[in-house]
Amino acid sequence: MLTKFVVAFCILALAAAFAGSIPAKGPVYHVTLTEPSVVNGVALKAGEYKVTVNAGKATFVSGKVSEEVAVKVEENTKKFSDNQIQFNREGEKNVVKVICLGGSKTKLLFN
Repeated sequence: MLTKFVVAFCILALAAAFAGSIPAKGPVYHVTLTEPSVVNGVALKAGEYKVTVNAGKATFVSGKVSEEVAVKVEENTKKFSDNQIQFNREGEKNVVKVICLGGSKTKLLFN
């Protein structure tokens, strides 16, 4: 009886440990924002982000903070060697317009 309880407890502990680590759909890209920026109206602090793209949405994750924004995805003819971020300066804000993802042909366009 005690053995069954211990085995059941171990299984539940493992299930709880892996519950929050469900992998994201699609590839994960790493992007660094050197200054606070705005992406489609969502303010992002400066720092490193994991970016996933799925079904017209880009999700920016930094630590426990996750922000999802609408995105248009285009494919370039050649791979980008490095990440490239194009933004417009609007008043005091850096508004991100395009992110070219290094190591891929993917270009993310934001309104």
